[in-house]
Amino acid sequence: MLTSAPSPVILTIAGFDPSGGAGLIADIRTIVAFGCTPVAAITSLTLQNSTGVFGTIHQTPESLRAQILPVVKEFRIAAVKIGMLPTRESVLEVTRLLQETKILAPVVDPVLRSTSGHELMEPEARDVWLSELMPLARLITPNIPEAETLTGMSIANEPDMREAARKLREMGAPAVLIKGGHLQERSEVKDERSAMDVLDDHGNVLVFRGEWIDSPPVRGTGCMLSSAIAASLGLGMDLQDSVGAAKRFVAEAIRKCDQ
Repeated sequence: MLTSAPSPVILTIAGFDPSGGAGLIADIRTIVAFGCTPVAAITSLTLQNSTGVFGTIHQTPESLRAQILPVVKEFRIAAVKIGMLPTRESVLEVTRLLQETKILAPVVDPVLRSTSGHELMEPEARDVWLSELMPLARLITPNIPEAETLTGMSIANEPDMREAARKLREMGAPAVLIKGGHLQERSEVKDERSAMDVLDDHGNVLVFRGEWIDSPPVRGTGCMLSSAIAASLGLGMDLQDSVGAAKRFVAEAIRKCDQ
């Protein structure tokens, strides 16, 4: 019999950042902030600090299975967030585990490279991520550069974001959230900036607009957003409300960093 924790149990499968700015530590902080119980599996040990990534030590598929199976066999998992999957083998193993355990469709953040430009997903992993894992997701959450890489198109405005989301759905994603932060950073007109994200859920499109917070770059916002969405889904919110709650959480985190 599965164990029920006092609060919803959220599983995060992601890379480990020893400096705590991103990855599992950022996920766990976020999940706890939403009043949920975090459980986790490490896909890769990244060697980094706030200035950059200096290397990675990837977990084997056997290690991933050994971490995840005992957790899902014990706890009733309310939601899943998946982040860094660096190798083809890790993508395929996580896909197999999702199919075998029949846990809920995950929120999947396609972590392709670090803010400093270090590649975090091997090119061979990308194809199986798209063909095998993406169709199993409840939501994928690419930023602008990730969406451009995955679709092969350039994204310069809101219509492009909508088209990229539509294209990713046609490629197999049930729902797509295109995060527009990088697009706004490219804008040279400060007054025209806004925090805009585009959600396409099975063809139903909603644009989230919020205040653009002018602050120094904050690491781990993508990790925070995807884990906040997963936590909100685990609390019983629908997808639209989960995205809204997650955006407010990340905006507040950025605002605090600017103080």
